[in-house]
Amino acid sequence: AMAALRSLGSLLCLWALRLPALPVGTGAAARGLDVASYRERVRAMFYHAYEHYLESAFPYDELRPLTCDGQDTWGSFSLTLIDALDTLLILGNVSEFQRVVNVLQEGVDFDIDVNASVFETNIRVVGGLLSAHLLSKKAGVEVEVGWPCSGPLLRMAEEAARKLLPAFQTPTGMPYGTVNLLHGVNPGETPVTCTAGIGTFIVEFATLSHLTGDPVFEDVARKALKALWKNRSDIGLVGNHIDVITAKWVAQDAGIGAGVDSYFEYLVKGAILLQDKELMSMFLDYNKAIKNYTKFDDWYLWVQMYKGTVSMPVFQSLEAYWPGLQSLIGDVDNAMRTFLNYYTVWKQFGGLPEFYNIPQGYTVDKREGYPLRPELIESAMYLYRATRDPTLLELGRDAVESIEKISKVDCGFATIKDLRDHRLDNRMESFFLAETVKYLYLLFDPDNFIHNDGSVFDVVLTPYGECVLNAGGYVFNTEAHPIDPAALHCCRKRKEEQWEVEDLMREFYSLKKNKKYPLKRASDHGEGESAKDLEDASSEKGEEKRDSKKSSHSLLSCPSQSFNSKLAVLGQVFLDNT
Repeated sequence: AMAALRSLGSLLCLWALRLPALPVGTGAAARGLDVASYRERVRAMFYHAYEHYLESAFPYDELRPLTCDGQDTWGSFSLTLIDALDTLLILGNVSEFQRVVNVLQEGVDFDIDVNASVFETNIRVVGGLLSAHLLSKKAGVEVEVGWPCSGPLLRMAEEAARKLLPAFQTPTGMPYGTVNLLHGVNPGETPVTCTAGIGTFIVEFATLSHLTGDPVFEDVARKALKALWKNRSDIGLVGNHIDVITAKWVAQDAGIGAGVDSYFEYLVKGAILLQDKELMSMFLDYNKAIKNYTKFDDWYLWVQMYKGTVSMPVFQSLEAYWPGLQSLIGDVDNAMRTFLNYYTVWKQFGGLPEFYNIPQGYTVDKREGYPLRPELIESAMYLYRATRDPTLLELGRDAVESIEKISKVDCGFATIKDLRDHRLDNRMESFFLAETVKYLYLLFDPDNFIHNDGSVFDVVLTPYGECVLNAGGYVFNTEAHPIDPAALHCCRKRKEEQWEVEDLMREFYSLKKNKKYPLKRASDHGEGESAKDLEDASSEKGEEKRDSKKSSHSLLSCPSQSFNSKLAVLGQVFLDNT
């Protein structure tokens, strides 16, 4: 019976644990930090960059802020526009969100002769379109019948993802790093791919499979994850680059940073999104090996994957996501200690250099730049939700001050080429609007809908029954595109699953009302029939038919779930042994 309730609950609600809410200004006000003022400064930063992209760079991928023009970088998708779309809604700009949705539908074409990064296209384009699709109704877009199981942005995301599938056709199931969007994998394409480029698909591809009913996306993502797991070393570590044909490690440096980072991130986030114990178990095993071999005084070094000997005693700016990831598994104390180490580097330079030599306490030659990366701000946002420690707001303050002082130019914000002398580079990466500004804004906006604790939600009627959305617990992909985990349970298309749910509904109604409602199994041509029958049965009792507006909990919502499947919208997953 408990298993049945858990299954039903996963279809009908997102159940959240949360830490006790603290007053927003606790500690921060005492240190003189005006949260509202910094939130508005972040908003102004976004529009300074966004408007100059539209004026000077669109339809190119990215803005070149020093010359006030644009360039294509990752495939000619108007990438900054896709990456910035959900940020517009988080800032509350529904009218511009609606306009951009129309622009993208009319102007973006994936049937082009372009060599594209499989990894970057997935996290930026597929992830950005999926997030925007799931947020469309909230943004006031007139969605089509069947949403969220259908819609133009979902079709665009699926089209883009299908262009990436040929890369996964390897003996190991691990994908090539580059694919031609028109012709597939080029003859002679290098088989060497970084670990992150193999293990960073489960969030987007599983979401696609659940919304479209096509299992191929989740299947290839899982196969790639398991191939990496199978090829870990005897001491439990993975290297940096691997040959996807032979499964031989080409670069054997093990760490948590560049080339590996989002593989670990997606094991955790995939486990949360899919309530998948196997993925979490993989991560926890890796986490033990990482602590055993790479962690020194709350820093993480690079080691040889087979021997565990130190190969590079450096901190990379990309590693700053790690404290946020630690918070997601409830390891907040260790996360804060590591975060404070990274924060000292920020305060030394006014940003995080790409490489920082830990023993020497200084930058590494030719790695002195800061391209306005989001990772340390991302960790601050997660940790602030978990702890309300005002030190985390101070990082946000320092980030705003540094970025405005050093990188702001007439046409946007420029990459910092060298943090030592503040020379600039003529590029503004799309992740500045997708991630950096978004995480800053969310750090300073405790009442944003993204931080919803589940007290309000929307109920929509799909062809497969009622569906709870916008209850919180959003899972950010590695480009900071939020995915609503409840949406993955809205579009069940396999009939055996539908019949099982109908049986559970019948049993549940019998328990609650002592009455069995006649539920017919859907015919081959009428998959929505059972939902209609249930609705008709409810109307016999005089119940008011619900629409997609905010609603009180339905009779079928939020049954008991196992403890370790409950999600925390404040940045933690509580495991049984904590």
